[in-house]
Amino acid sequence: MLSEWQNHKAQLRNYVYKRVDDASAVDDILQDVYIKASSNLHQLKSQGSLKGWLYKIAYNTIMDFYRDKLPYDELPEDLVAEDEDTVEEARKELAECIRPLIDDLPEKYSIPLRLAELEGVPQQEIADKLGLSLSGAKSRIQRGRAKFRENLMTCCDFELNDGGSVTGYSSKKGKSCSSQLK
Repeated sequence: MLSEWQNHKAQLRNYVYKRVDDASAVDDILQDVYIKASSNLHQLKSQGSLKGWLYKIAYNTIMDFYRDKLPYDELPEDLVAEDEDTVEEARKELAECIRPLIDDLPEKYSIPLRLAELEGVPQQEIADKLGLSLSGAKSRIQRGRAKFRENLMTCCDFELNDGGSVTGYSSKKGKSCSSQLK
């Protein structure tokens, strides 16, 4: 097998050399190809496919080389992370904005949802306060969330990022959230 690899070495080197604009990187890429090949030898199906397999590894290694060289934009120096006070202030502002929407839900859902989401009360404590079992409190909170979401989706359009977090919203034309939540 080793002698067969050596037979392909000159051809592979030429293949890499023609595709890489950095002559000093050719030997490094070739070495990576042989390391990957030897580490994954168990994946090779038959002796006859060694050459094609090596070329595929070489191609992927060249692509990795170029991906690593992709330019990136420097972040502006005046960019700073939001401090905790700003994040907490935004959370409080949002809580005050949605409080009336939660309060418009039926009382059996609004009270546990407000306690859990706006006041941060643990679910066991909510269950004790309302004379419910823990599973009953959890169920009401979940149903309250579902009803709140359903009503909110009726009156607003939301923009989400790839992670599913809300990045923006707008009222639907002709819709008012306060009139939808009854």
